[in-house]
Amino acid sequence: MASFLPEIVLTSSPDGPIIAYDPYSGAIIAHFTGSRSPPKGLTLAGKGLIAASHISATGAGSINLYNWWSSVVFNHLPLPEPVAPLAATLDGAYLFAGGLSGHIYSISLPSGKTIQTFPAHSKSVSCLEINDDGSLLISGGDDGSIVVAPIFQLVATSPDGTCKFWSLPQGLLLRTVALPCPMAGLAIDPTESHFYAAGSDGSIYIGATKSPTRKLTKRSLQVIKWREKHGGPVVSLAMLNQGRNLVSGSEDGNVWIWEVEKGQVMTVLGNEMVSISDLVVARGVANSSGSSSNLGINMEERREKSGLAARELSRPVRKMEEMKEKLGVAVKDRSRAIDILESAIGAYERLLELILKEAKGGTGNKSGGKEKESM
Repeated sequence: MASFLPEIVLTSSPDGPIIAYDPYSGAIIAHFTGSRSPPKGLTLAGKGLIAASHISATGAGSINLYNWWSSVVFNHLPLPEPVAPLAATLDGAYLFAGGLSGHIYSISLPSGKTIQTFPAHSKSVSCLEINDDGSLLISGGDDGSIVVAPIFQLVATSPDGTCKFWSLPQGLLLRTVALPCPMAGLAIDPTESHFYAAGSDGSIYIGATKSPTRKLTKRSLQVIKWREKHGGPVVSLAMLNQGRNLVSGSEDGNVWIWEVEKGQVMTVLGNEMVSISDLVVARGVANSSGSSSNLGINMEERREKSGLAARELSRPVRKMEEMKEKLGVAVKDRSRAIDILESAIGAYERLLELILKEAKGGTGNKSGGKEKESM
């Protein structure tokens, strides 16, 4: 939208788009396409998101999320059944959806992860409301009942914030590490001596994977939290550059590259998404020139451009580049030798064919002469 208005009217329909109106001029401000919304299936989630229940032609249920700057769905949240009424907390962090079965779904935004599902009614949920102070969810059902539930119980997550390490061959529990919040992911360094945990509070936690021994003091086994933290829950972690760097992605749409040794953010990747649901690291991917590349080398190039390169990281990268150049020259020389050999074989084959033809021609002439003499 070109400008912000103090009030906007939104309408949804089971047959058409969501339409935003200026209530004072009557002008249509925006269209949001892609949703077929049942009654009570439209709500605002904080100041940045619009949520709409969607029922497809097949009868499957889902929720579509929009932001104010795009007319198309940016996140589609599938659900196990059709849902109609929606309600969101004041801060837009949680969304509640009422299903045809009478179940209510608690959903974390903007990731769309279902936190809890609980049976509130014996028949379809017909309406959902949140009280003024945001502490209670009030639902009405076709069974004629009204249910009032504290929201803090509906958004409580079941993870206990512990990380367990097991011996796979023996199936034995080696160590349990307690963290102050639930985790959405783990990354292990190449030496398998430390783990990095993605905290739901936006922080990165580091701990030792080893079991307590005489050499490992209690202090060395403590979990450490890095000082910088994301603005939303960290959803995924991955190691880079042979364990020298860590990449983290959070629900707020940010991707950070960390320097593991210092525990500091060294690069913030461009934020082109409203939220992030997961991240992975691809290695050995062919670049535009057809040669193989790895993310560690790209990371080094980023560091050099920003003036943050370190000698310890640049040396192995230069050696790898030199090896690649030497291998490339060797491959080209081998290809050239093969081409020359194939050309020589072709010339030899053609010469052999000519010799055979001459031999056959000479034999034919001699036999023809003998026949003439016998006559």
